[in-house]
Amino acid sequence: MEELEERLRLGADRLREWVSEREAEKLPEAFRDYMLKQAGLLEHVLAVLRNPKTMANAETNKVLYSDILGEAYRKSYCNPAYCSRVFRKKYGEKTAQCLNWIAANIRDVITASYEKDVWTVVIWLELFLEMEGILNECLPEDEDGLSGTLKNLIYYFVHDYEEERIRRSICSLVVPDEDGLIFQLVMNRDHHDMAYLYEYGEPIGENEIRLAEYLSSFSVEDLDAMAKTYTEGYRKGFEAAGIDLSAKKTVEIRYPIGTEPIVKRAILQFEKMGLKPAFRRKTNTQAIGVVSTPPSRQYLHDHRFDDALYLNKALAGEKVQMAKGVFEEYREEAFVYAGPAVIETFGEELFVPEKVDAAPKYTGGQEEVSLSYRRDYALMQDEFIPGDKRSFTIIAYPVPEIGEDFEDIFQETVKINTLDTVRYGQVQQAIIDALDEGAYVRVVGKDGNHTDMKVMLHELEDPSRQTNFENCLADVNIPVGEVFTSPVLTGTEGVLHVSRVFLNGLKYEDLQFRFENGEVTEYSCGNYKEEKDGKAYIKENILHNHETLPIGEFAIGTNTTAYVMGRRFGIEAKLPILIAEKTGPHFALGDTCYSMCEDLVVHNPDGKEIIARDNEYSVLRKEDPQKAYFQCHTDITIPYEELGLISVFTKEGKETIIIRDGRFVLPGTEELNDPLDENKAGMEETNA
Repeated sequence: MEELEERLRLGADRLREWVSEREAEKLPEAFRDYMLKQAGLLEHVLAVLRNPKTMANAETNKVLYSDILGEAYRKSYCNPAYCSRVFRKKYGEKTAQCLNWIAANIRDVITASYEKDVWTVVIWLELFLEMEGILNECLPEDEDGLSGTLKNLIYYFVHDYEEERIRRSICSLVVPDEDGLIFQLVMNRDHHDMAYLYEYGEPIGENEIRLAEYLSSFSVEDLDAMAKTYTEGYRKGFEAAGIDLSAKKTVEIRYPIGTEPIVKRAILQFEKMGLKPAFRRKTNTQAIGVVSTPPSRQYLHDHRFDDALYLNKALAGEKVQMAKGVFEEYREEAFVYAGPAVIETFGEELFVPEKVDAAPKYTGGQEEVSLSYRRDYALMQDEFIPGDKRSFTIIAYPVPEIGEDFEDIFQETVKINTLDTVRYGQVQQAIIDALDEGAYVRVVGKDGNHTDMKVMLHELEDPSRQTNFENCLADVNIPVGEVFTSPVLTGTEGVLHVSRVFLNGLKYEDLQFRFENGEVTEYSCGNYKEEKDGKAYIKENILHNHETLPIGEFAIGTNTTAYVMGRRFGIEAKLPILIAEKTGPHFALGDTCYSMCEDLVVHNPDGKEIIARDNEYSVLRKEDPQKAYFQCHTDITIPYEELGLISVFTKEGKETIIIRDGRFVLPGTEELNDPLDENKAGMEETNA
C-alpha cells in the first residue's frame, strides 16, 4: 500500500505540474483539448479520492458525467464517431479508435475514487502521463507509427494489469464484503436522505432519486413483504432443484441503485438463511452488478466490442488461466457461493441504437476468439462453481421513467409478483398434461404475424413418471406464469415473427427468424433501411456473433394479468423479458434452461421428472463440452394479440388446441381468460 501511495503522490504531482505549467500547449494542436479533458477528469477524481464523502453530491456527479449525458455525448471524446471526425483525417482511424478507447475506459476511475480504490486511479493516472509523452513526440506523417504505439500502450496496459482485475472481479463475486462501500450504503445509511445515492459515484438521475424516495415511503412491513417474494424465490429454487442451501454461505446481490430499502430487508432475510452478501461492481462499459440508469445507452452500445482493439487468442487463453489460478486460490469461497439474486428494472424509453461505423468491431478471427473465450471461461468456472450446485432468482420493478403512472404500475407489478402460485400450478398442470400427450406443438400467428412453427417434443418412455415441461412457479424466475421445455431440434422448423419486441434494452421492429432442424437459417428486422444493417444488429445482439443458434427453449406464457397490465398502461414494449416471456408463447435462442445443470434430476410439483433437459447440442458436453454451449439465451415472445393458434399433435395426428385467437380454450385453463375479459369490459365501459 505504501508503494501505491507513493505512485499516487508522484502521479498527482506530475499531473498538477502538467496542468499548471500549461504543458498541453506543447502538444500538437489536435490533441490539446482531448488531453485537457482527460486531465480535468483525473483532477476531479483525485479530489474525490482525498475526501469522497464531501464530494458525494449532485453538482460533482453532474460534472463527472456531463460529457456523456444526453446531447453532450455527440461531441464527447467517448463517442467513437466524434473521435473519428476529430482525428481521422490527420492521424488515421486507428489512432482515433485508440484515443476513444482511452477516453471511455479511463472513466473507471470515477467509481474507484469513491471506493478509495487507489490502485485503479494510479494505473490510469500513469497511463495518461505515458500517453502524454507519446503524443508530444508524434509526427503527423507517421500515422502508422502513432497508432501502433498507442495500440501497444493499450494492449500492455490490459495485459499487465489483467490478473489483478480478474482477482478483484472474482473476489467481488464469491467473497462477502461487509466493510465495503456498497454494504455500508445499503445497511448503514438513512435512505430517507437522498444524499447517500451520490456516494456510489455512479451517474444519479431522476430514476434513482424518485425510486429511492418512493421506496423510502413504504412501511418496514411492506418492504419486508417485497423482499420476501425475492428471497423466498431464491430459497425455493434450491428446494425445487434438490440443492442443499445450508451448505452455502454467500449470495451475490445485483440491484439497481434506488432500491436499497428493499435490498436491506432482503439482506436481513438472507442472513437468516445463513447467507452473507457479495456485490459485483459494474465496470464503466459493462452494466452488470450494482447499476444505475446509464447517462447514454448509445455510449454503452458503441463500446460493447471495445476489446476488439487488443483481443487475440494468446491473451484470451492467458485470461482463462489467470482466472483459473484465482479460483484455485479462492476454491473454498467459490464452493460455498450460492448464486446471484437479481433485481432488475424496466420502463426506460425504447432505444434503437444509431449505427456507428467508427465504433470498434471484431476483425479477422476475433469473433471466434471472443466466443471461445466466453465458452472456455464458463467451463472453467463451472469446475469451481458447478451449475448443479447453485441457483438464482430474478425479479423486476418499474422505474419512474416509465411515465406518470409509475406508482400505479409499481403496485400492479407487486401484485403480479405475488400471484397465487398454487392455483397457477394447477392450471399450468392442465396444459402440461395435454402437451405430454403430443409428439409436436404447432404455433401460428394471426393479423399480420407470420409465425408458423412446428416444435418437436421428446418422447416420454414412462408418461406416468415423466414429463417434458417444467411447471414454472415463481421461484428462480419471478413472476409465475409459464410452462417450458427444451425441444428436440431435429424436425423443429418454421418461421418465428413478432411485429415489435424489446430485448435486453434494445428495440426490434418486424423481427423474423427461419429455422430448420431447430437452428436459425435466416433472419431479418425492420430497424434499418439497409437489410444488411438489420442483419448485423441481430447477429451482434441476439445471435451474440454466432453464425447460427439453436432453439434452447419453447414455452407457453400464462400470466394474462401481466399481459393486461402492459396493455392497460400502454407499456407492453417496455416490459422486461422476465415479465414479457409470461405473456405469450416464447422461443429462446441459445442454450437450454438447464445449461450446465442437465444431469441434475428435476421434478414438477406432481412428482414427475422433467426429462427434456437436453438437446442435440447440450448432450455433446459428455464428449466435447466446447461444442455443447453458446453462453447466451434470448427469449422472444409472441404477444397474445398476435397469436392465432397453439395446438399439440399426437403421433396419430390427434390435435388438442390450447390457445385459439389469443384465448385459452383447453379445459381447465379458462380462468386465465378472466383478466382479458375484465380488461375488455373495462375498456368498453371507459369508451362508452
